[in-house]
Amino acid sequence: ILGFSTSPGRLSMMAFVLNALTCALGLLYFIRRGKQCLDFTVTVHFFHLLGCWIYNSHFPSTLTWWLVHIVCTALMAAIGEYLCMRIELREIPLNSAPKSNV
Repeated sequence: ILGFSTSPGRLSMMAFVLNALTCALGLLYFIRRGKQCLDFTVTVHFFHLLGCWIYNSHFPSTLTWWLVHIVCTALMAAIGEYLCMRIELREIPLNSAPKSNV
């Protein structure tokens, strides 16, 4: 069903891309470490590959399926790592304690 020539194929590919973007937000809220984003992204897509293999009872062999999933893996890892690094690199407030009157 994935392909550029049909409307359902383009819609499915857009759904995969939007899913990668929302999962990048999930990496931000659940993982919170830039160094672990790639590991979790590859793990999630590996489990998706296994699920597709079991559900269809054959290994995915179409080029468009692999291209879409490689692009989605790269998007999810890059955007998730970018978001996590922004949180990690925030300034640490040093003078947040209230001043006492002596």
